Amino acid sequence: MSPGLVVEQIFNGLVSGAIYALMASGLSLIWGTLKMLNFAHGEFYMLGGFGVYFALLLGGLPPLVAVPVAMLGAAVVGMLLERLVIHPLLDKPGWDVSPIIATLGASILLQNLALHLWGERFKNIPYYIEGGVNLFGIRMAWQRVLIVAVTVVVIVVVVAALRRSRWGMALRATAQDRDAAVLAGIDVYAVYLWTLGLTAALAALAAAMLAPIYSINPWMGTALLLKAFIVCVLGGLGSLEGAILGGVLLGTTESLTVLLWSSEWKDVVAFVLLILVLWVRPAGLMGTREW
Repeated sequence: MSPGLVVEQIFNGLVSGAIYALMASGLSLIWGTLKMLNFAHGEFYMLGGFGVYFALLLGGLPPLVAVPVAMLGAAVVGMLLERLVIHPLLDKPGWDVSPIIATLGASILLQNLALHLWGERFKNIPYYIEGGVNLFGIRMAWQRVLIVAVTVVVIVVVVAALRRSRWGMALRATAQDRDAAVLAGIDVYAVYLWTLGLTAALAALAAAMLAPIYSINPWMGTALLLKAFIVCVLGGLGSLEGAILGGVLLGTTESLTVLLWSSEWKDVVAFVLLILVLWVRPAGLMGTREW
């Protein structure tokens, strides 16, 4: 086994980890503020894929414009989901279960709408940047390098916004103590609305960046949602930093598993990793940290 091959697989793991981190960050933000699991999160990813497809191939927009357009479209859907599906359930009995059922129903609805509107045939888009770069003797596609670079920039911006902006401080206050946030004059319902919009945009960004490598279809978010849940539990539910760490850990573990054994084992190893981490740290790797 050559060192170059190991480096290549580790980089591929970082690419997967970047996508996992974007997806899991959204789930962690939702859990931190609303204390709920959003089973429609995978459909934000799917809408991002279709959004960039139509913006690029039908709208004729360049990738630099098409990707933000796809993110904006998904954000609008996310905010509509909050207003129409989640908001009516707030402060009602059965909150532990009702959002799960409601978002699961929304997921099924969005999948079937996509199936009827856009068909079941897989769709493809070209790479945003053709060619590749030689790193450590290994040629890596610019598209994969772009995924890692964009993810790093976006995560840094999101973390900085959470730490320093008025909206970020309002979100953190709501996550830590909703009643105290209300007494401090924070509109927690506006925080919920914008949080769903942001998380939908992050999921759409993940799809838009990965779409040139994999196909676009109505079910593309289902498997990735499961991986995002694993990442959230690995890192600690509600921990944004944990979602990032868990994404990188899962992505590189899967990639090295493919290198050492085969692709058939990567999902098995992912669940074994999850179990081992929970044995040692039941709250996840960073589950005890505050935002």
